[in-house]
Amino acid sequence: MLDGTLGTRLLLFAGATVPLPAGPEVTRALEQVEVTSDADQGDAFQLTFNLSKGGLMDYTVLQSGALDLFNRVVVAVAFGVVPEVLIDGIITHHEVAPSNEPGRSTLRVKGKDVSLMLDLEEKNESYPNQPDWLVVTQLIASQAQYGLVPAVTPTTDVPIELLRVSRQHETDLAFIRRLADRNGYVFYVEPLTVGASTAYWGPENRLGLPQPALSVDMGSATNVESLSFAADGMAPVETESEVVEPITKTSIPIPSLPPLRVPPLAASPIPARRKELLRRSANQNPAEAATSSLAASTRAPDPVTGQGQLDARRYGTALRARRLVGVRGAGLSYDGFYYVRSVTHTLQQGTYTQSFTISREGTMTLTPVVVP
Repeated sequence: MLDGTLGTRLLLFAGATVPLPAGPEVTRALEQVEVTSDADQGDAFQLTFNLSKGGLMDYTVLQSGALDLFNRVVVAVAFGVVPEVLIDGIITHHEVAPSNEPGRSTLRVKGKDVSLMLDLEEKNESYPNQPDWLVVTQLIASQAQYGLVPAVTPTTDVPIELLRVSRQHETDLAFIRRLADRNGYVFYVEPLTVGASTAYWGPENRLGLPQPALSVDMGSATNVESLSFAADGMAPVETESEVVEPITKTSIPIPSLPPLRVPPLAASPIPARRKELLRRSANQNPAEAATSSLAASTRAPDPVTGQGQLDARRYGTALRARRLVGVRGAGLSYDGFYYVRSVTHTLQQGTYTQSFTISREGTMTLTPVVVP
């Protein structure tokens, strides 16, 4: 799909295990692409094709085999020479809608990112004397044929078999996410290039260079079509827990720990008014209880969120989830840097829109300027 007005190109790859450039019968039939990158829910895609019947009285796009269930699909966009991969995914659904009107039959192809291949088989396994990060690395490496490259942050807790053993009673993906929650970490798959993706397991990553700023009410520099903010005082959480010293049976309180989000993005964080009791901490050692406290506060959502839609022509690149972006023109309370929680890319012939959600822990900016 070529958009001469915006100067963007859409690249589509598909195949059984190794994605290859889609054939002309597939690209000609492509009408719309929708890719959603979500820091909380994972990534997904939907492709809409116009269907026409071939010589075998079946639809040509379906006959090609490129879009068979459980084939891989890679969607990329290029604003210049180097393409940016939006998703490396697996096809999970077909929706065919025949029509009595010529040229109006459609096929919708839906799927999720390649982490889906970790979510197909439930297992009963145990991992004695292995820290969580080592277990996660092994599970990710089991799907290396799908281009998953582990990027795992080590954990400090090394369980001793006599005291605790990590046990799996779910799919690999569900187990990886459970271990992430236990440590206050996140897990997601982000494409590096065509056919290769980073499988990240670690703290929410707010480091790296910020993306070009979202500009509102700035005349010719404005690049967003809409932008609104909300502050939720019920979102932050503090914790209360204690451990029991096994010899003297003395209760030791564990202080509430701040969320594991570095660096901070707001000068005036919204304080926590809700308190969560961590009742299982009594059976944990102090290190485990502190990790549970940290994880609980980190799992609470950011209280300040923003939603909007981008003018892709003016923005000039693909806004990416799970990275920082600056906001300017929204006033002192809401200007500054935010974490991009989700982006939905919608592409049709002649149009490219990006709907987004951003968040941070409070109001007022910590920086006088953002990257324009």
